[in-house]
Amino acid sequence: MRAERAVRTHLTVTMAAAVIAGLLVLVQAELLAGVLSGRFTTVALLGLAAVVGLRGLLGWTQGVFAARTSTGVKSALRHRLLARLQDLGPARLTGHRSGELVTLTGRGLDALDPYLTGYLPAMAVAGVVPVAVLIRLFAADLTSAIIVLVTLPLIPVFGALVGMHTKAVTERQWRALSRLGGHFLDVVRGLPTLRAFGRARYQATVIQQVADAHRSATMRTLRVAFLSSLVLELCASLSLALVAVPIGLRLLGGSLDLTTALLVLLLAPEAYLPLRMMGTRFHASMEGVAAADAAFAVLDDDADPSRRTPAAAGSPRKTSAADSREEARPPHPARTAASPPEIRLENVTVRYPGRDDPALREVSLVITPGERVALVGESGGGKSTLLHLLLGFVHPAEGRVLVDGADLRDLDLAAWRDRMAFVPQRPHLFATSVAGNIRLGAPSASPDQVRQAAKAAHADEFVSAMPDGYDTLVGERGANLSAGQRQRLALARAFCRPEAAVLLLDEPTARLDGRSEAAVVAATAELSDDRTAVIVAHRPAMIDLADRVIRIHEGRVISDTAATPSGDQEAAAHVGDER
Repeated sequence: MRAERAVRTHLTVTMAAAVIAGLLVLVQAELLAGVLSGRFTTVALLGLAAVVGLRGLLGWTQGVFAARTSTGVKSALRHRLLARLQDLGPARLTGHRSGELVTLTGRGLDALDPYLTGYLPAMAVAGVVPVAVLIRLFAADLTSAIIVLVTLPLIPVFGALVGMHTKAVTERQWRALSRLGGHFLDVVRGLPTLRAFGRARYQATVIQQVADAHRSATMRTLRVAFLSSLVLELCASLSLALVAVPIGLRLLGGSLDLTTALLVLLLAPEAYLPLRMMGTRFHASMEGVAAADAAFAVLDDDADPSRRTPAAAGSPRKTSAADSREEARPPHPARTAASPPEIRLENVTVRYPGRDDPALREVSLVITPGERVALVGESGGGKSTLLHLLLGFVHPAEGRVLVDGADLRDLDLAAWRDRMAFVPQRPHLFATSVAGNIRLGAPSASPDQVRQAAKAAHADEFVSAMPDGYDTLVGERGANLSAGQRQRLALARAFCRPEAAVLLLDEPTARLDGRSEAAVVAATAELSDDRTAVIVAHRPAMIDLADRVIRIHEGRVISDTAATPSGDQEAAAHVGDER
C-alpha cells in the first residue's frame, strides 16, 4: 500500500470517511437526547436527519473507496508475485507446487477483501471514536465515564486472547486449502499416468481426505469465530449494564437530569461498538492475512543477494506502457539477428537449495561469437543447468558469467532474453491455437512467418492435416499432441525469432523419428549460421553440427575438444552406452 500512490489515496479517504462517520455519532446523540428530553424543539429533528444522511453518504464513500483500495492492493500484489516468480525462474519454482501458487494468486488474495474493506476502517474508527466518546462522557457524567473507562479495555483484551487462537486456526485452514488446490491440480495433470497404473480411484480417495481436512479446518475456524463474537457481545452487554443500571437508579432518585441520562445511554454503546466491530472483522479477515503472509514469503524468497537479479534486489519490476509496446511490436520484415555475443564463464559454481552437491562446479569456458557448441554427458551432469544459467534462471553462487565483457547479473535480463531463442527439453504448450503457441516469442508474427517457422521445424505437414490447421486449439500442455509434435512446435517457436543472436537448444531432436530428425538438423544448421549456439545433444547428427564438443560430468567440464567432420565419435559412443 505504501508503494502505490492511488492505493494510498483510496485508503486515506476510506479511513477519513469512517472516522468522520464515527464522530458524527456524538452529534447525533446530542441532538436526539435534546429532542427526547425537550431541551431542543422539534426543529432539531431536521439537523438530526441531516446528520443521519451525512453518515449514510460517508458510509457509501467509505465502501466505494475501500473497494478501490482492495482492488489496487490485490492487483499490485499479483503483479509483484508474477514478477517475482519470473525472477525466481524454473529452478527456484520447484520448491512450490503450481496448484498452491494458483490458489494463492487467485482465491487466496481475493480473501484480502474483508481485511481491506472491513478490518482496516474498523481499526481506524476504534482508535478514534471510543476516545471521543469518553471525553464527552467525562464532560457529561464522571461516574459513567469511569465505568466505561474501566470496562472498555476488557473487549480488546478478550479479543486479543481469542484472536491469537483464531490466527493459528485460520493458518491451518489456509494450508489445508493450499494442499487441496495443489494436490487436485497434480492429479488432473497426471490422470493418464494414474489410470495407466490403476491408481486413479486411490487418488480420488486422497482428494476426498484432503477435502475433508479442509472442511474440518473451516468448521473449526467458524466455531472459533462464533465463540469470539459471543465473548465480545457478552462482555459489551455486561459493561453496558454496569452503566445503564446506575443511570436508571440515579434518574429515579433525582440526582441526574433526563438530558444527561439519555446522552449517556446513547453514547455508552457507541464506545464499545467500534471495538466489537473490529474484533468481528478481524476474524473475518484472517484468511486474507494468512494468504498475504504466504504471498510475502514468496516475494521474500531467495534473499541471498548473490542469487538475485538487479530487478529483484530492489522494487519488483513493473510493466510499463513502453514494455507493452515492446511486446506488441511486430517483427520488422528486414530485421536481422543482432551481433552474436561472446559468452565467458569464469569459475562458475551453481548450487540448488536443498542439495549438498553443486549442479556446476568451478566451470570455466569461453564461447566465441558465432560458435556452435555441443554439450554432452550423462543425464544430471549439469548440461541443462548451464543453459538455465545463460538464461538467467539461476545465478552463480561463485564466479560470474560475462556477455561481451559485462556481468550477466548487471544486464537487463528482459533485453538479454530478447536476443535468444530457447527450446527446452520438455517444452510447454499452452491451451491456445497452434499459431498462438508458435508466435509465443513474436506475438505479431504474420501467418506467413508462422508457417515458414513451422516448415523449418518440420511441423507444417501435421499441422496442415489438423481440422482447423494453424487455428486448431491445442490442449493444455499439448495433451492432444504426440511428444514429437510438441517438440517440433517448440522448435518452430525458435525459428519464429529470426532476430535471435543466441540459440539455446536442449536435446531438440529427442523423441523424433529419423526423417523428422534429419529435417530438424538441417533447419538447425541453417538457423545457427552467424549465431552463437549452445546445444545439449545426445544424437550424433546434432553433435556433427557443433564446432566444439564440451563434455560435462558431475558438474565439471572434463573435456573441451574441436568437433571432427564426422562427429565426436567418442561422445556418440558414450551416449550409446548411456542409452
